[in-house]
Amino acid sequence: MTDLQLFEESVLFAPNIPEAVKQILQSAVTASHDDAVTAERLFIEAKKMDSHCLQTYFALYKFYFYRARLGEAELTVLAALEEAARQGRFPSDYKRLVREKETWDLYSSEVAHFYLYSLKALAFIKLRSGQAIEARVILSCLHELDPEDRAGSSVISDLASALEIE
Repeated sequence: MTDLQLFEESVLFAPNIPEAVKQILQSAVTASHDDAVTAERLFIEAKKMDSHCLQTYFALYKFYFYRARLGEAELTVLAALEEAARQGRFPSDYKRLVREKETWDLYSSEVAHFYLYSLKALAFIKLRSGQAIEARVILSCLHELDPEDRAGSSVISDLASALEIE
């Protein structure tokens, strides 16, 4: 393996991720190029090893999304939202968060940002699944929860708008 191949295979995860989990995730990323079954097993193993590590949810829902396994991606994102909300001590229901938005500072931590980013992923999954109305509802909530667009949901909103034109 050349240095360039090694660099391309390596993914940067959050600095606070446990080393054992990081190694399993790195192995899963490498396997995902050639062996989806092994990659999935490793992604799931990493999540089981540390179910509080938000990066494991992220890696798994991205894996499912890129394999067009949208139902599994959605379930994983929903679990990620639950875990992030639990860690951040705020409600996991994004509609409730909007109703109570003055109560919660979703710019206060990495966990809250992860929640917003995962909510954006849920909107994208809904859009790709042909559930444009549900995607729009989520995007509207994201606009309320993330008025500075730190999670980048405007990109998904623009895509949703472009699809409506076609």
